[in-house]
Amino acid sequence: MKELDPLVFLSVFQEMLGFWLWLMLIAGVLCLAAFLALLVHERQVVSRRLIQAEVLGLLGGVVALFIMAKVSSSGFTDAGGPADWFLIALVYGVGLVATVVLTYTTMGWLSPRRRAT
Repeated sequence: MKELDPLVFLSVFQEMLGFWLWLMLIAGVLCLAAFLALLVHERQVVSRRLIQAEVLGLLGGVVALFIMAKVSSSGFTDAGGPADWFLIALVYGVGLVATVVLTYTTMGWLSPRRRAT
């Protein structure tokens, strides 16, 4: 594999996750829409909430790795080439970012920041 083709990664994820891939993508789009609506509603990023979400994001990346190891037929010791390690890093990064966005959004809508008027 001399070049990175996004369709190859999509095919790999489709093979590993099946129906759950599309369900997770739809949930991701809905979460992103809720995040953007929160940003428009509050007109700012709340730094304390963002830092708390980032700390939980580190754990979310690890959980994403465990989920991928569980659903795939191979483990981390089977990773041999650069594409395997790139995919492992990509899974961690997506888990981290998804957890940060989900946590920030949930915290924002459950306990909205009161504005000083």
